[in-house]
Order: sequence, then C-alpha cells, then structure tokens
Amino acid sequence: MLIAGEASGDQLAAELVSALRVRQPEAVFFGAGGPKMESAGVPLAIDLTRHSVVGITDVIKNIFKIRAHFQQLLALAIERKPDVVIGVDYGGFNLRLGHAIKEYIRGNPFSRWNPKIVQFVSPQVWASRPGRANRLAADYDLVLSIFPFEKAWYAERVPKLRVEFVGHPMIGRFANDNLRLASELSSDASIANRISQILLLPGSRRSELQRHLPVMMAALKLIQAQQPAVRVKMVLPNETLAQLALAAGAKVEIQIGHLPQALAQADVAIASTGTVTMECAFFGVPTVTLYKTSFLTYEIARRLVTVKSLTMPNLLSGEEVYPEFIQNAATPESIAGATLELLQNASRRAAIKAQLDRIIATLGEPGAPARAAEAILSLLP
Repeated sequence: MLIAGEASGDQLAAELVSALRVRQPEAVFFGAGGPKMESAGVPLAIDLTRHSVVGITDVIKNIFKIRAHFQQLLALAIERKPDVVIGVDYGGFNLRLGHAIKEYIRGNPFSRWNPKIVQFVSPQVWASRPGRANRLAADYDLVLSIFPFEKAWYAERVPKLRVEFVGHPMIGRFANDNLRLASELSSDASIANRISQILLLPGSRRSELQRHLPVMMAALKLIQAQQPAVRVKMVLPNETLAQLALAAGAKVEIQIGHLPQALAQADVAIASTGTVTMECAFFGVPTVTLYKTSFLTYEIARRLVTVKSLTMPNLLSGEEVYPEFIQNAATPESIAGATLELLQNASRRAAIKAQLDRIIATLGEPGAPARAAEAILSLLP
C-alpha cells in the first residue's frame, strides 16, 4: 500500500513501484496518489493529489475532507492487510496514518497482521518539531532519506530508527537527459545581447497559486518596465491550475508539465520554496524564491521552524545561494529587484551556478528508487 498526496510524491511513488516490480514481479499494489501512480498500474482508492493542502488555515478549511480520506485509507489498510505500508512524502498525513495502523496492531495483539511501515522522503522534523522523530522511531520500520545530512541527524537523536540515505530521485530522473548539458552549454555571458527568459513556478497547490500569482505578476510588471523584451513562461503541473491561473489574469505563456525542458531554457526563475527549487538547482538556474501563506499559518510556523531558510539549496549549502523572500518580505519590489540583479550580473550568476554544482554533487548517484526498493524488500522475510 502506497500513499502519496502531492504531485512530486505521486511521481516518486510511480518510480518506486516500477523498481519494486523489477524485483518482485508478483507484487500487488494499491493505495492513494495521483495520475502517475495510476499510470504505473496502481489502483487508487483516492486521488489525493487533487486535494493537497498546506498550512494550518488550509487544513482547517478542509478538515472534514482530510479526516474522511484518513479514515477511508485506514479502513482500507485494515481490510486488505498489506505486508508493507509506504508513505511517500506527505509527512503530516502519512505519519498519522502510520501511527494509527500501529495503534490498531497494538490494540489487537492476537491479529496476525503486522505490516512494515516505511516513509519515503523524511518529514522535515529537523526543521520544526523535532520531537516527531520519537514518533517515527516508535511506529516506523524504515525511513528512506533523500538528503545526505538526515541519516546522521536521526542517528544522534533516535538511534534505534533505521534510516537509509538512498540519494535524491531527480539525479537518476534526469541523468541521461541532454537537457542539463544544453543548459550548461548555453552562453550565459551573452545574456545581455539576447532576450532574457524568466520562468515562473508559483507552486503545485491551489492555495499556493492564489497567494503567489498576484505578487509574481506585479513583480513581472516591474521587471518588464526595465526589460520590455523579456520572455516569460509559467509551468504548472496540471490543467486545473492552468485554468485557475488564466482566470486570475496570468498574461504569460503557461506550460503544463515538462519542467526540465523549461528549466533548460531559463536564465532565471522565480519559484515557490519547496521541491521545485532542487530541480532549479539541478539545472543550474539562478532563482529567486518566495513563500506566502495565511497570517495564522505564518505566525504558528515562525514559532516552530528552527532553520534559517525554507529554500533547500540554501539549507544544503549553509548560506544564501538563492535570494529568498517570505511572507511580508515577498513584495513585488523585492522580487523584481532580486530578479533584475540576477539577470544583469553575470558574475553573480556564475557564482550561484558553481555553488549549485557543489550542492548537486552531494546528492548521491542515479538509482534512488532502486535503492529504496532494495531497502524495503530487505524488511520482508
């Protein structure tokens, strides 16, 4: 049983299923996820990617729907009794589901069902509420990490929890792709003599689009006042968000999917903090990052989050590689100013790209889904 609640997790789950099938052709899969899991042959009880939410406010607004999905998936797990339950990212939901399954097992000591519980992509317990590591240690048999520092972090705090660093999945995803080479060979020094290309990546959730799109459009207007010929493209994961962006007045080219192709052509990106910033890093794209959420979510988060940045390349490097603007700091003026500085400063772009190369070199070799599959199967007799 696999549970993925976001577009990035849906893709990773589909890759994991393929890797598991190679090693266990007779394996049966089911669960909740999105279109990529479904295309990989996983029957879905729920398309969770259509209901993805983030932040306290969005959770409260959708609490009854989330609770219904939770109860449905818990009942499905108890009914079908899988050998392994794999949460793929989507940590807040999956940690609770893993705990609920373990609580059911503890409450039924004569049951012969005792599944292995796995989390693929560690929840960011190192960034906020580190006490959640104790719950992971109590409920989980394996955590599959995609960032190199996480294994040591867990070993120091909960040494009994098995954590395996399998590498970042995007390394293998794009390893044989000529797009990164094309991006590296582009004549960055000639940017002043050609039309600059800006890529907008507002996020993969409806709430992110609603909060980020207005400030991105306002920033773009300021940028175009200084560089009228700049080319702009927005990449969104699905048609639903594309229609929402158009309805909200996004007057730019909108592309659905195919992010690597867009990154290979971009000079600079303006992106929501999160998974996509690592893909920007992989393709060596200097990026301005931002995040805006509700007042309540922000006020709670700023008291819980202990890391200095929400942008993963910044965290991995220990310094600000990408300019980052959070909440009230994410103004059109600040975002436009940082973007123009990147477009106009060739030495700054070169320095950022060199830092990104060093970051990517730490993320392991291609084959993360295969290593994850091996680790999962090692749990079984």
